[in-house]
Formats: sequence, C-alpha cells, structure tokens
Amino acid sequence: MSPSVPTEIYESGDSALRVVALSNASEDNWLTVHRLADWLEDCGAEGLHGAVPTYDSVLVEFDPILVSARQVRAFVKLGLLEIGSLAGAAPAPREFDVPVVYGGSYGPDLERVAEYQGITTEEVIRLHTEKTYTVRCLGAPAGSPMMDGPAFPQPVPRLKDPRLSVPAGAVSVAGRQAVIAPAVAPGGWCVLGQTPLTVLNIRREPLVPYKPGDILRFRQIDAADFDKYVGQELEPRQ
Repeated sequence: MSPSVPTEIYESGDSALRVVALSNASEDNWLTVHRLADWLEDCGAEGLHGAVPTYDSVLVEFDPILVSARQVRAFVKLGLLEIGSLAGAAPAPREFDVPVVYGGSYGPDLERVAEYQGITTEEVIRLHTEKTYTVRCLGAPAGSPMMDGPAFPQPVPRLKDPRLSVPAGAVSVAGRQAVIAPAVAPGGWCVLGQTPLTVLNIRREPLVPYKPGDILRFRQIDAADFDKYVGQELEPRQ
C-alpha cells in the first residue's frame, strides 16, 4: 500500500467522523480504511467506541462527552501516518468453500438474472462460480459478507418488490456486488441460490467466521445433496 493515499475527514453528526480514501486505486483505498480501522480498534484511546470500515471509508464513532471531534480528527491523522509507514501487503487471507444449490426454490431469481443479462442460467452459474470473492466489509443483517460481484455483462437491478423474508444462506447479487445472507431477513437482492451451511452462530465469537480480506469461492452442488450439508458450519479451509 502506498503511504500517500489521499483522504478526507468529515463530521458525521456529533459523535462520529467519516474518513474517506480518495486515490484512483480501489484496492489501496480499501486497504487504507481497513488498516486504519484495525489501528483505531487496537489503540485503546479513551472515548473511541469503534471503527466501521466499508469499501473506501471508515466511520469512527466516539463519545463526545469524553473526547471532542477535533481530538478524534487529530488522532485519525496520527493513525493514517502510522499505517502509511507499514510495509508489505495485508496478512494472508483465509479461504472458504461455499457449496450452493442454484435455481429452483433455492434460487428463485436465477432465470430473471439470466434473462436480464442476455445469457443462459448455466452461464450465470459459471460466471458466479469461476472467480474468488474478497470480503470487502461486513454489512447488515448479521455480518453479511459484502463482496465485489461476478463479471456479468450488466449490473443486476434490485427487485422492484423486495421480499419480506429471505432464508439464511441465500446467495444473492445486486448491482456489481455479491453477498450471503447469514440470517433470515427481508431483502431486495436477486437470489441465485442457497448454501446449506450455517453462516451465523450466536454462540460463537465472532458471530460469523470470516472477516474483511478473507476469500470465498462458490461451488455448485445438486439439490439432492443439500441435506448432506445441513447442520455443518461455514469454516475456513485447512
């Protein structure tokens, strides 16, 4: 990562700052905000509640009774200097294998996506399974792994009428992004399939097994094999 990634810091209400990385290299932006978030989480500064990184920005939350926005801004600038001096790339990611049943009741939007893209359902599945996916950040609900999407010809539009309930394990796409639903929740993304693996475990800390920077790969399985995986948890490859 270059030590000179440009950033801007904006106030976000009276108890948070938003730090945005502004280089032309999306990977440098992503690495900058995640390294900054890690540094802020580990620094032990009084009044900081947490740092929530996304693709190119990080929300820094603080207690305005204990610390001022000006003080947090200065601390963020110190953190940017510290991470800018770090050498090398991010730590080696862990890899996860995600079995998926595509189409039918498991993937009710597979044909819709294929028709919109002007390709076959088999081609949709091929494009979805041929690449690896880096977890860019954790989103809602329940630590959903937000990832760059497959190389479809066109961005995938969201559903005009979002579903009131999408099952846990739903493997979905929207725009140029991809995701797995760790828990049952409403959703407007197009569901291509479903993994039988348990993603969210409320008895585990952290609740989900992956973190930003880890790599997921989707693998097609037959519907007849779905039940063979039920009860197994998503775990990194050994």
